[in-house]
Amino acid sequence: MKHKILIVEDEKGIRETLNIFLKNQGYEILEAKNGQEGLDIIENNEVHLAIVDIMMPVMDGITMTMKLRENYDFPVIFLSAKSEDIDKITGLNLGADDYVTKPFEAMELIARVNSNIRRYEQILNLKNSYQGTSKHQLIVGGLVLDEYTKEVFVNDKNVRLTAKEFQILKLLMSYPGRIYSAQEIYEHVWQEDAINTETIMVHIRRLREKIEINPKKPEYLKVVWGIGYKIEKV
Repeated sequence: MKHKILIVEDEKGIRETLNIFLKNQGYEILEAKNGQEGLDIIENNEVHLAIVDIMMPVMDGITMTMKLRENYDFPVIFLSAKSEDIDKITGLNLGADDYVTKPFEAMELIARVNSNIRRYEQILNLKNSYQGTSKHQLIVGGLVLDEYTKEVFVNDKNVRLTAKEFQILKLLMSYPGRIYSAQEIYEHVWQEDAINTETIMVHIRRLREKIEINPKKPEYLKVVWGIGYKIEKV
């Protein structure tokens, strides 16, 4: 398979240089001039790795990476003219997998791209081998949701959920790590505008009691205070 790499950089010369380097390595290249263009390309193409400049007009690289991490887990390598450790730490904490400072050595960048691609493939292979051919199952650690049979298992033990509880859990498990606000959950599950979201808190509490070994110290269903709820990546 020919891997697709997205280059998001506002400087044309750098985009062209990266394009040449990476095409010579056998990669297929996509290009964007800012973070918003990058997100648009990701939505319409299968991307295996993104090289993202931090300082760009319209949308910077950090904002772009935070948004793409809501739905995608492919590697992101940040490019920046800054070399201070604090910038590196900030970038990695916000969803980047690696960091290269400008000016960069071609062979160093290629080595980092190759390394991150290999690591990503290993993760995908492990995930596929664990899930097998059960495309209708969502699996997070010992938590399994079967979309066909409408069953949920925790450590191989069947747990009974109401229809709404099942729909909420399915939404959260579809993108482990993504945070959903109470309003988003309500509008997705009830299919109407959220006027009052207090019912979400009640459903989340009941879900915890059913899927967590210790609801007071949840392993899967986490609250992100002031923001919403998520299923923790395991």
